[in-house]
Amino acid sequence: MTDDPTETDTPGESQGQDRTDRAESTAPRRLPVTDVSLVVLIGTSGAGKSTFARRHFLPTQVVSSDFCRGLVADDENDQSASAEAFDLLHYIVGKRLAAGRLTVVDATNVQPEARRRLVAIAREHDVLPIAIVLDVPPGVCAERNRSRPDRQLPAHVVPRQHRELRRSLRGLEREGFRKVHILRGEAEVTSAAIELEKRYNDLCHLTGPFDVVGDIHGCRSELETLLTRLGYTLTRDAEGRPVDAAHPAGRTAVFVGDLVDRGPDTPGVLRLVMGMVAAGHAICVPGNHENKLGRALDGKKVTVSHGLQESLDQLAGESEEFRTEVRAFMRGLVSHYLLDGGALVVCHAGLPEKYHGRNSGRVRSHALYGDTTGETDEYGLPVRYPWAEEYRGRALVVYGHTPVPTASFFNNTVCLDTGCVFGGSLTALRYPERELVSVEAEREWYAPVRPLITDAPGAREGRPLDLGDVAGRRIVETGLHGRVAVRAENAAAALEVMSRFALDPRLLAYLPPTMAPSAASRRDGYLEHPEEAFLGYREDGVRHLVCEEKHMGSRAVLLVARDGAALERRFGVAGPGAIWTRTGRAFLADEELTGALLDRVRAAAEAAGLFEELATDWLLLDAELMPWSLKAVELLRRQYAAVGAAAGAALPEVLSALERAAGRGLDLARLADRQRQRAADARAFTEAYRRYCWPTEGLSGIRLAPFQLLAAEGANLAVRPHDEHLAWIDRLVEADAGGADAGKEPVLHRTRRVLVDTEDEASTAAATAWWEELTAAGGEGMVVKPLASPVRTVRGNGRPGGLVQPGVKVRGREYLRIVYGPDYTEHLDRLRLRALGHKRSLALREYALGLEALDRLAAGEPLWRVHEPVFAVLALESEPVDPRL
Repeated sequence: MTDDPTETDTPGESQGQDRTDRAESTAPRRLPVTDVSLVVLIGTSGAGKSTFARRHFLPTQVVSSDFCRGLVADDENDQSASAEAFDLLHYIVGKRLAAGRLTVVDATNVQPEARRRLVAIAREHDVLPIAIVLDVPPGVCAERNRSRPDRQLPAHVVPRQHRELRRSLRGLEREGFRKVHILRGEAEVTSAAIELEKRYNDLCHLTGPFDVVGDIHGCRSELETLLTRLGYTLTRDAEGRPVDAAHPAGRTAVFVGDLVDRGPDTPGVLRLVMGMVAAGHAICVPGNHENKLGRALDGKKVTVSHGLQESLDQLAGESEEFRTEVRAFMRGLVSHYLLDGGALVVCHAGLPEKYHGRNSGRVRSHALYGDTTGETDEYGLPVRYPWAEEYRGRALVVYGHTPVPTASFFNNTVCLDTGCVFGGSLTALRYPERELVSVEAEREWYAPVRPLITDAPGAREGRPLDLGDVAGRRIVETGLHGRVAVRAENAAAALEVMSRFALDPRLLAYLPPTMAPSAASRRDGYLEHPEEAFLGYREDGVRHLVCEEKHMGSRAVLLVARDGAALERRFGVAGPGAIWTRTGRAFLADEELTGALLDRVRAAAEAAGLFEELATDWLLLDAELMPWSLKAVELLRRQYAAVGAAAGAALPEVLSALERAAGRGLDLARLADRQRQRAADARAFTEAYRRYCWPTEGLSGIRLAPFQLLAAEGANLAVRPHDEHLAWIDRLVEADAGGADAGKEPVLHRTRRVLVDTEDEASTAAATAWWEELTAAGGEGMVVKPLASPVRTVRGNGRPGGLVQPGVKVRGREYLRIVYGPDYTEHLDRLRLRALGHKRSLALREYALGLEALDRLAAGEPLWRVHEPVFAVLALESEPVDPRL
């Protein structure tokens, strides 16, 4: 509304003067401006709009027509470029409003056509348009323009603009401006002060915890039962009626609307909820039934249907004072609220992300009624538009309105209307715990037109993914490593793998990160050695490490279900679980063998008590599956065996020829020695890869070496210390060994380890000796990790810095022959120059993405949110990095 709509001059009044009492007023003016809105400055050239904008707003908040004119024409005064300049201005304004940023337009805006376009842009982005009029006498404006050498306007321009401004003053509200501030004269312009106001729906400062309650519809008794179950203490008046409820832990109840109609005690529900809101113990948004009842109580014409008559009849028995309080309460309800820093949005009928925190009739309508397809179902009811299927917002949207048999999370939304008044239940969401609490209805209070089987998204199977979630260049926000970028070409490669070869993405909650090797060793004959790993971590400020035996197999992730329905409940896919590779492919082509292996792990977890201890019915494990030949048989045949066979066939003939030539007196001793060394290297190469290959039949011969429990229901276990993980794994291995059937070998294999103190030379020496013993016996080597997880470097000021490598591999001399070739030891000087920077960067990014996926999984976030960082790990694997590192 205007500050003073009566104080506007008529068009016939003198344009060269203003009333002295207004123009010379020195009383300071407070101008309330909504924090997300479009502020339109209106005034003639020279009225001081740019000065006013600089004084009260940030430079980035102000979009000036002069500046835009300069951008397109290199001259801010080139009026011939005005059309292009305003096209640019409108574009910038639209982009800022779409991002939810306060925007100020610095232009004359004295003509209705200019303002009309700005009001339309504000409406398009559902923000309030606010007008600030600088009504400065034309004589003052003309004098200011004359003092500017860069702006010499014709004499008629300012008077004409002032006439247009005065003609506009009476109609600004009709044009659509929600607030109009008129500043009259220089003194009032100078003394004005902007007061930023939060939007009514912005309660981001309230962080909870909250208990969000679904549609009540007059079921007062069930509401009392639910609040009591949630831990609230009810307060009753002298007549025994509940008038308030408070939680001893300070929790706040949030009601999603539809308190009224259909049920047996609408006044009782209103009395309790209104009392809780008044006492600060609750927040409430309106439902469509409150909207209709409020209009009926105000005497407006409404269609009496859908239980409205019951509410009117019940309220007729209450006092006029109570009905007046009800009318005031309903008029004061705000369409939706942003809570907990914007992480939680509560409304009645659901709200797409673009409407969060916005203000318009369109937003209010969607919050109250939702959107429909324009069709009706067989019961004559409107078909709801499935907005939740397309929802990709970060805020959890909690709503009601459309009855569902059971509340469930769907794409970071949850519908809490479980049809209490129709004989279903009354449901609440405990936030941030994401726990659903329900009480059964005492009876069917109102016969539903449509049975409680609905097309609401939460009632259907499946959690749809969309190509837009992963295609093109992506930026993934991680809690550990900030923003991780994924190139479009890498995303395309990952999409090929994911769509053609990978498992059902609903199961792929995690992909393991790559791992960088330790820095090159300067020791004679070694490319990698533990001392570089220990020194590197010590320089990063990490004192306590764990060295784990590196098994020569293939990396495998296992999702193990406690029972047949466990995965369906959590992941929407029935079955015993899954085993997959680093690229998301099924590890074993034989489904029967996969099931048998999962059964062994499940039985071991059951026997070890891990399901009970972790309060879960599924487990996600990171492991190594052996032998190497189980998965890499084609690689062995085509690459490694071929090299060994070629060397075995050719080198003996070469040595024989050299011996015959030497017998004829030729001096070939050096060449013969060189070839003997090559033959020895080839034999060592063949022996190295053969250590990791053996025959298997069914489970016989298979070894699974888990080394980390990644996740369980509601928990990201990967952030626990590694010694805790290894203790869990030891229990699994012991349970498998003790529970194996008679005559059958154990499948689970222990991961040996050594703890290291980087500041204790004896400790590092012992770990080095262990590594030498391990590799001398044919072992691949070890992985060195910080004992804690995750770990950051320590800066000079003691504050944490960047992420430390989650682990580095230190491989043995003989194993590295498989990687770099039989005679790699002859080229160590060149290999020591290998660049590790990109590999280390890739390892950190993939590690952060993996933990982000587990965090989202633990928080119960929707599939697309969990899948986003998982897909990014696969995409990053397409980056060009030396595969031997």
